Amino acid sequence: MPTQLLFTRFLNAHFAGVANAVLNVFHVTPAYPAAPISNTFAMELLVTGVLLLYFVAVRLSLSVDKPNAMQHAAEAVHGFVSEQSESIIGHGHERFLTFVTVLGLFILLSNLIGLVPGLESPTADVVVPLGCALLTFAYYHYHGVREHGFAYIKQFLGPVWWLYPLMLPIELISHLARVLSLTVRLYANMFAGDLVTLAFFSLVPVGIPLIFLGLHLGVAIVQAYVFMLLSMIYLSLAVSHDH
Repeated sequence: MPTQLLFTRFLNAHFAGVANAVLNVFHVTPAYPAAPISNTFAMELLVTGVLLLYFVAVRLSLSVDKPNAMQHAAEAVHGFVSEQSESIIGHGHERFLTFVTVLGLFILLSNLIGLVPGLESPTADVVVPLGCALLTFAYYHYHGVREHGFAYIKQFLGPVWWLYPLMLPIELISHLARVLSLTVRLYANMFAGDLVTLAFFSLVPVGIPLIFLGLHLGVAIVQAYVFMLLSMIYLSLAVSHDH
């Protein structure tokens, strides 16, 4: 039986039957039927729940006359993401704001939640960064096809016809490498940050670990921003007409 966080134990105690039923629909047999919900999945649910509560709270408290601190924070996030997307994507960037904002907030909160005692960063498990990378990959290709139609394939073929056989595999490998790059960058940094912090807490429980907690905080913010920024760049390239 794997080690379970307190929140994971709570979920398994109350929803193990539901989780097993869902897994059985997809013909998946959990390694531990008594604890089918992993720490990573539990942390993802917690992050998703916190974000949903935050969005609902902001929506219910919106006020033109007396905006509260929560509304100011939401407006600051929206303004920052909007400014970044406008400078990178340009015209029509508004339709991508919801995706890149939610993606950035999900990754940021997933990175930061590991700083809370008794919780773990789900992004320190390679499955979560891979899922975010694949979602981004599918999203920008979908909008590339939506924007250009069948002509989207020209982005993979190069400027002249006799280079098509060479450029197509190179471009395909390049796009697949984006998934690997997004995944490894986020996973490696968060996994290493968690590992170093835990190591110093076990060796010197007072004082020095606080330095690494500060570094972990910085890495968590930077990695969320980089992931969101690269997603915008890939979207910009997919929908651009300058090819």
